[in-house]
Amino acid sequence: MRPHSSPSPRAFGPLAALALVSATALATPAHAVSYGTPTIKLSAAYLSGAVGATGDPTVTVTVAQSGADAAALTVTASRSSKTSVAATTDVAVAGGAGSRTVAVTAHARGYTDITLKVTGLGGKTATTTLHYAASPAVRHSADARYPTGASDASAAVDVGGGYVLVADDEDNTLRLYDGSASGAPVRSWDLGGALGADKEVDIEGAARVGNTVYWTGSLGNNKDGAYRADRNTVFTTTVSGSGAATSLTFGGAGHRLRDDLVAWDEAAGDRYGFAHATEDGQTPKQVDGFNVEGLEFAPGSSTTAYVGFRAPLVPPAPGGKALIVPVTNMDQVARGTKAEFGTPIELDLGGLSIRDLRRDDRGRFLILAGSWAADDNSDPYALYSWDGVAGHQPAKVLDLPTADAGGWESIVAVPDLTAAGARVQLITDDGDADLYGDGVQAKDLSHPEWQKSRTTWFTLS
Repeated sequence: MRPHSSPSPRAFGPLAALALVSATALATPAHAVSYGTPTIKLSAAYLSGAVGATGDPTVTVTVAQSGADAAALTVTASRSSKTSVAATTDVAVAGGAGSRTVAVTAHARGYTDITLKVTGLGGKTATTTLHYAASPAVRHSADARYPTGASDASAAVDVGGGYVLVADDEDNTLRLYDGSASGAPVRSWDLGGALGADKEVDIEGAARVGNTVYWTGSLGNNKDGAYRADRNTVFTTTVSGSGAATSLTFGGAGHRLRDDLVAWDEAAGDRYGFAHATEDGQTPKQVDGFNVEGLEFAPGSSTTAYVGFRAPLVPPAPGGKALIVPVTNMDQVARGTKAEFGTPIELDLGGLSIRDLRRDDRGRFLILAGSWAADDNSDPYALYSWDGVAGHQPAKVLDLPTADAGGWESIVAVPDLTAAGARVQLITDDGDADLYGDGVQAKDLSHPEWQKSRTTWFTLS
């Protein structure tokens, strides 16, 4: 007897063979879909926020999984290392597909590591860590924004559309920010090579004429009283475009304004003590020091610039007046020409000195006044309005809050000072501030995303 065997498809003809093959295929189990391990990547691994802030920076999370549509993946915060700073319920994830936006709401100053988890199809997961730092709440928090990436904002220029160019006195980089939002610069330009600078220029003042922006170093010694040649610099940049499309090109530089100021003062009988204040060992932030912080052009002029001094006061004693020295050929000084000077202007700012000055379109000036001393976070600050006429004294328009970290450093732009409800945006230098409660100054933080300054809008009375 023959063993039983399956009949060949040929034994039943073509149609029967086709039916048999189809039945066999249907009876064969389909292969299960294979999903890969999902991936999750952050646009930045470090993020800074502030307690009570409006519009804090966010990070972008990119997720993917082979064999799956990215829209089917979910992203959640699965763990916080310090929930008192921000818990997992304080993390909001928005968006879909492969790109999501992550925002964190801070409840207390400090640091926390937030674990972000992506869950894909097939139950597969992956995680990444967001290192988050929160600074304390500030006054006028609804009108405050935080430019990140640097902490020692020292001069600012409006470039239209709410965007602002910001200098930092710890480097030679100019950064472009959206002044209405917190976060990283849109663009940046490192001018150290163009300036031939080995150290920071210590940029402290800026003024715009047409498409040319003039920038000046502090011109003084460093904090240890040592001369640093790079600080004796005035330079220009040319602006093209505006707003987010702003672009900069380097113009030229001069390196003799400090020396010309000292020679000019000595020729006038050493009335302001510039020679002594610039000697080795003399620190710039003292009542008889030498330290430039303000720069603005005279009304109707593209050549005469007002150089505002943080120090000295006149006379060099508590209650002294603030000093402005007009440089009548600033356009040439920025190319290396010897400076020429007009009649100096002394202003009564209640014993404060000039930290910045800006002119509106009608020729009136807004002066940011602060102490000549180095203890920025405890001394008073105020805004003064001045009609620009030598011999006319300014009027105080606003006392500025001083309980928060950071010193008021620069005026972004000046509105029509005669208009009711005029608002002005100021920026702080937070370089010496302990933002996160760990005793580390902001300028020394290891991650630029955690370094930041603060801008705030104020309504002028």
